[in-house]
Amino acid sequence: MFALYFVIFFAACMAAGATGGMFPPGKWYRDLNKPSWTPPDWLFPVAWTSLYVCMSWAGARAAVQGDASLALALWGLQIAINTLWTPVFFGLRRLRAGMVVLSALWVSVAATMVALWSVDTFAGLLFVPYLMWVSVAAALNWSVLQLNPEVANNPPEIET
Repeated sequence: MFALYFVIFFAACMAAGATGGMFPPGKWYRDLNKPSWTPPDWLFPVAWTSLYVCMSWAGARAAVQGDASLALALWGLQIAINTLWTPVFFGLRRLRAGMVVLSALWVSVAATMVALWSVDTFAGLLFVPYLMWVSVAAALNWSVLQLNPEVANNPPEIET
């Protein structure tokens, strides 16, 4: 049963991750001012794939436990919010709205981690790297917002 749950959770993660292909960063993002500590482009798919495996493993571990309903509900919330960021930031090019989504994501990931931890310690630990990565992403989003006030105040038109 664990394997089936893992596949289901991983499918949810891959659906969220598919927004990266639908809304790629492109020239608009490359032209933005970014902090010197911005991770290299190749790291993002590696990090997200690793995180999606950990998230799916944590969800599957919780799903086979007794009363994991809160943890699983929060898992669903965080993946839904996760799915929003790429379309908002890269699709709509809204730096501030991206920061709002990332803030909500950080809170939902932290809450999910705590809820998972109460059901299965290892499941909670599997969310620690995710919370760390979302913290880095939030710092990066904030820095890009601060370094590009003209873009934040006047988001560029989206080519159709």
